[in-house]
Amino acid sequence: MSLDDAEIIQRIHNDLIDSYDEELELELEDRAYENIPGMEFLDGADEHSNSEDLNNESNTNKAENQKEYRRTYFRELFRLQAELVKLQDWVAATGHKVVIIFEGRDAAGKGGVIKRITQRLNPRICRVAALPAPNERERTQWYFQRYVSHLPAAGEMVLFDRSWYNRAGVERVMGFCDDEQYEEFFRSVPDFERMLVRSGIQVIKYWFSISDEEQHLRFLGRIHDPLKQWKLSPMDLESRRRWEQYTKAKEVMLERTHITEAPWWVIEAVDKKKARLNCIHHLLNQMTYEEIKKPLIELPQREHHDDYVRQPVPKDLFVPDIY
Repeated sequence: MSLDDAEIIQRIHNDLIDSYDEELELELEDRAYENIPGMEFLDGADEHSNSEDLNNESNTNKAENQKEYRRTYFRELFRLQAELVKLQDWVAATGHKVVIIFEGRDAAGKGGVIKRITQRLNPRICRVAALPAPNERERTQWYFQRYVSHLPAAGEMVLFDRSWYNRAGVERVMGFCDDEQYEEFFRSVPDFERMLVRSGIQVIKYWFSISDEEQHLRFLGRIHDPLKQWKLSPMDLESRRRWEQYTKAKEVMLERTHITEAPWWVIEAVDKKKARLNCIHHLLNQMTYEEIKKPLIELPQREHHDDYVRQPVPKDLFVPDIY
């Protein structure tokens, strides 16, 4: 097996471990990574599968470093998510309005960080807008019209998983807009975003940056993982072929839409976990939030009435008890 093949297999393996970590993130409640039963399996999974290397000192050190790296990741993630809850409460209490835009190449990790931001938040306060391709009617509307209906009201945060910047990226590269529409977008978008800011909506824009090699490996991981193959569309595969065109489009977009009122922030996203932590940390620092004191919650006693009789549920309504 060539070195390149070995690296590819190791990368697919690492993506699988990242999926395990994602499930742990969803399940953990005690926030004590070191005390999780069964973590020995996941920690050991970071070691190379070649039995000849298991006793190798450098390989052991690498495995230990991986364990500590992931422990640190979990500790910081849970700490930052606790701060996000405080931010959410502050947004709701003050009526603040926030739009957070996530842009980047396919497989850059936008969805992963959005998932970690929203994971423990109230979807009525923090919601995600991930619009599909425009339909026939929407293509005849003012370009920004279909995005406006998703903008936040007072006390809301809206995370755009891709946004109106589709025109500067995929639409430009794939030929879905003409030169006149493209130039009109750049004339309009600074005024549009300044108008949002003047109306009291804070606009935060993130670009997730990955290398050519990293996208190649992530696409291979999706191809070989049946649980992720749905993430690969024909458009994604075509975007891979047109890497350089997307690079040029990105450079133009950042240059022409980086404004004081709504600047771009670039996230180095080759390392998924670091990118998530760095993005959340930066986001928290974009607002001067403070912890909102809440009254002590007391659970009321349940009322009991002598004339109430609970009716039995018919057995055929129950889901079969397979597990």
